[in-house]
Amino acid sequence: MNKIYALVVLYMRRLSVEREKMRKLLSIFIIFAMFLISGLQAFADDSQEALKFFNSYVSAANSYNPVITTMYSPSAKIIRQVVKPNGELVDVNTNTATYIKQMKIGQAGAKMRGYKNTYTNVSVTSLGNGSYKISSLRQPSGETYKLKTYMIVKKINGKWQITEELMQTKEQIFLKYATKK
Repeated sequence: MNKIYALVVLYMRRLSVEREKMRKLLSIFIIFAMFLISGLQAFADDSQEALKFFNSYVSAANSYNPVITTMYSPSAKIIRQVVKPNGELVDVNTNTATYIKQMKIGQAGAKMRGYKNTYTNVSVTSLGNGSYKISSLRQPSGETYKLKTYMIVKKINGKWQITEELMQTKEQIFLKYATKK
């Protein structure tokens, strides 16, 4: 009987030790899960902020608000990708200062015509390092076609800014600015 009692006591101790190990393991798992969830929440918050910034960009662009010029990083990479009638794509690169100057000139005529862009299929992708790529399809007013576009945005000194932008266009006039090969 003493042997049975000793075995039961030994089994109970072992069970208690195993229970304690499981409790520690569960605690570690819960802490890890909390860190993971908070990290995902931070990504989701920044992703939503980037999307909110994009929506404010669309609103500013469609209302010809001068604030749009402050939404670009001074060193942003601006690409207009011209879609030729045969489908060939030609990239036309410019700097931020030149682009903003051209934008201001073009806004006057566009505002008189009531020109606006509609964006669909908007998606936000983290590129790491606090940068987000916002891709979409842009439909110019009065047109039935949609063109690819993306912008890369990043919070710089606490303010979201466009650091790179690519917009496709069918406007062939941009080709005169293309780099000759």
